[in-house]
Parts: sequence; C-alpha cells; structure tokens
Amino acid sequence: MKSINTAVGFAILVLSAACGNTADGVKKDADIAAEKSAEAASKTGDAMGGAMQTGEVKTAIMADSRVDAGDINVDTDEALKTVTLKGTVKTESEKVMAGEIATSKAVGYSIVNILTIRP
Repeated sequence: MKSINTAVGFAILVLSAACGNTADGVKKDADIAAEKSAEAASKTGDAMGGAMQTGEVKTAIMADSRVDAGDINVDTDEALKTVTLKGTVKTESEKVMAGEIATSKAVGYSIVNILTIRP
C-alpha cells in the first residue's frame, strides 16, 4: 500500500511539473507571438507613414502651378526619414520649387532632389 501511495505521489509530482512546464511554454510562446505581431505592426505602420508622406508631397507639388509635376516621382524611405524627388522638370526654377515644396510638406524628413532639367 505504501508503494502505491508513493507511486501516486510521484505521478502527481511529475504531472504537476509537466503542467507547470507546459504553462510556462505556452506563456513564452504567447510572448514571442506578441512580440512578432508588434514588430509586424510597426513595419506596416512605417510603410503606411511613408505612403502618406509620398502622397502629401506629390499632391502639393501637383497643386502648385509653378511646377509641371507630370514627370516627377516622389519616393519616401520612412526608416531613413528621406523623401527623394526623381524625374524631369523644364527649368532649374521648377527643380528648386519642387524641392522647397517637398521640404515644407515633409517636416522632419531629408529631401534628396535628383530631378534633372529637360529643355
């Protein structure tokens, strides 16, 4: 009888430890999943922020009658906080104006103006 009680006690001890380990494992897995979800959400937020910044700058350039924005491409790198203007404009003054508009709309971003002049 004593050996049965000892065996039952040992079984309960083993099962308790296994349940504790399982619970700890589930908690650890949940923590890892939550961390990965937060990272993914952050990356998605960065992409959305970059797209919004691109749209704001492009819209402002298109709305300004002093700049022909038909051949201007606006790219935003959210991670580097950089807005890049690519493409062609007709005059140096349009290139400068496009850069100034981008600077006024993309506060907190560096502006890289690599527009070329197309006579």
